[in-house]
Amino acid sequence: MFRRTYLALTTAALMAGPAFADMHSKDIVDTAVEAGSFTTLVAAVEAAGLVDTLKGGGPFTVFAPTDEAFAALPEGTVEDLLLPENIDQLTAILTYHVVPGAVMSGDLSDGMTATTVQGSDITIMTEGGVTINGANVVTADIKASNGVIHVIDAVILPE
Repeated sequence: MFRRTYLALTTAALMAGPAFADMHSKDIVDTAVEAGSFTTLVAAVEAAGLVDTLKGGGPFTVFAPTDEAFAALPEGTVEDLLLPENIDQLTAILTYHVVPGAVMSGDLSDGMTATTVQGSDITIMTEGGVTINGANVVTADIKASNGVIHVIDAVILPE
């Protein structure tokens, strides 16, 4: 009886090992694509030529606006940003959503600031829910192989 139980547990552990190992094998871009709620963000990352960067080693922390967050921008804003002549502005906005390093929600404190890849600081508040420059974090700590994604409900813009 003990031997059968041991063999069953060992077999289950060996079979589950690869499944758990694969849990965080997708990079930030592939994780966002798979989620299905970041099609605008992914299109913008592609238009800005940032896919290879966000598939790179990192680690990165991405504050990822949902499709609904992009839709809340004034009409025509996204379309204008995706034009080739606005690539620098689009890149600045996208890199303003990225912080070097993997910052988990447990690492945050009220009023802290972080310097983005764009070069400007963002302000993080934790009282009454986590916000990044006023955008609410609606889902935190989505782990990827090269960092972490925190989903936000608004597009944050550098000053």
